[in-house]
Amino acid sequence: MQQDELFTVNPDLERPDPVEAPREPVIPAGSPLAVRMRPRTLGEVVGQQHLLGEGAPLRRLVEGAAPASVLLYGPPGTGKTTLANLVSTATGRRFVALSALSAGVKEVRGVIEEARRRRMYNNENTVLFIDEVHRFSKTQQDALLGAVEDRTVLLVAATTENPSFSVVSPLLSRSLVLQLRPLTDEDVRALIHRALSDERGLGGELQLTAEAEEHLVRLASGDARRALTALEAAADAAAATEHRTIDLTTVESTVDKAAVRYDRDGDQHYDVISAFIKSIRGSDVDAALHYLARMIEAGEDPRFLARRLVVHASEDIGLADPTALQAAVAAAHAVQFIGMPEGRLALAQATIHLATAPKSNAVVTGIDSALADIRAGRIGTVPPHLRDGHYAGAAKLGNAQGYRYPHDVPEGVLPQQYPPDDLVGRDYYHPTQRGAERPLAERVPKLRRTIRGE
Repeated sequence: MQQDELFTVNPDLERPDPVEAPREPVIPAGSPLAVRMRPRTLGEVVGQQHLLGEGAPLRRLVEGAAPASVLLYGPPGTGKTTLANLVSTATGRRFVALSALSAGVKEVRGVIEEARRRRMYNNENTVLFIDEVHRFSKTQQDALLGAVEDRTVLLVAATTENPSFSVVSPLLSRSLVLQLRPLTDEDVRALIHRALSDERGLGGELQLTAEAEEHLVRLASGDARRALTALEAAADAAAATEHRTIDLTTVESTVDKAAVRYDRDGDQHYDVISAFIKSIRGSDVDAALHYLARMIEAGEDPRFLARRLVVHASEDIGLADPTALQAAVAAAHAVQFIGMPEGRLALAQATIHLATAPKSNAVVTGIDSALADIRAGRIGTVPPHLRDGHYAGAAKLGNAQGYRYPHDVPEGVLPQQYPPDDLVGRDYYHPTQRGAERPLAERVPKLRRTIRGE
């Protein structure tokens, strides 16, 4: 079948049923807590304020003011399905959901054909929600293009992967790409409180201890569905024992995950990261991995961990292993690119590399010594022969006169004054005898003697 045939309405087809006024979806009482607590209005949505503020693109879409197809890109549990539902409910559109895990081209074409019939006969518009759209093949994605182009369907597609790499360019160009962010701890906390008190949730029948609440927030890691699923499991366990209080022990027993004593804003944050860095500096790779795992499990920001590794690579390893900084920067890029939990592998690889590398603090002592002289006023003026000579009148000022080009001699190094007069003879960099810095410990003094004419 040609693509044009896909969008031809067959006049022999039966007309669809008359349009009914949109109704709030009926959710069975036995549905999971995360489904029952799904926001019904924009006012119930937590997080994503960068997209839902007044005049923001997603708010305008939900309110029906901007009928453009969108690609919602973000981690699990941040509200992609919820927002798709709100788009259809708030604007009175028919809502059809497909999962890229199970739907094929045939299902996509069927939905589009039905949407065309309803639009022609009943003036009824359709919102097509496709979850995990990055799993669609190029052919499946191409099948959407015509319907998106002429707005037969308003496409709301969700993906956890960067759409720039997983969605075909023609579909990208026809859609708004909106990135959802992980929920903050306070967002997750608000959802938990609502689920505890709301009639759709636990209806105020159970209480939650502060310790249990903190553990649920940490477990969520910005994922609303994960938080509510864990809360529901703990609530079922508490109800089975006729307890009206959900405590830390109950949560731990139901989610099979012990609470990590870690506060991302308190002493534990500083103590554990300090122990992590000192373990790497001390070359204890096993202790370093322990503290890394502790922070990952507690939900520490992986970007913070990556930044610390980059700093440590220069501060405590430096030129004793010049590849350490490359490994740390590569880990930081990997974490930014693929996210968690897979990012833990890059963090672990960099941690092992740095912990087992030869150590040198010559980089940090060198730059700090130079900075100390600058701050003490030991600055001086740039020697005339090193000054810029690329302007008219420079030669008359004596600039760039007498400069000797090192490449003119076979050794590539020749006697010449480079620092200001006040700093001649000052040594900042002191290479160690460790790792790749050992040859420098011999080479640097020789370079200094040649340059200084000693």
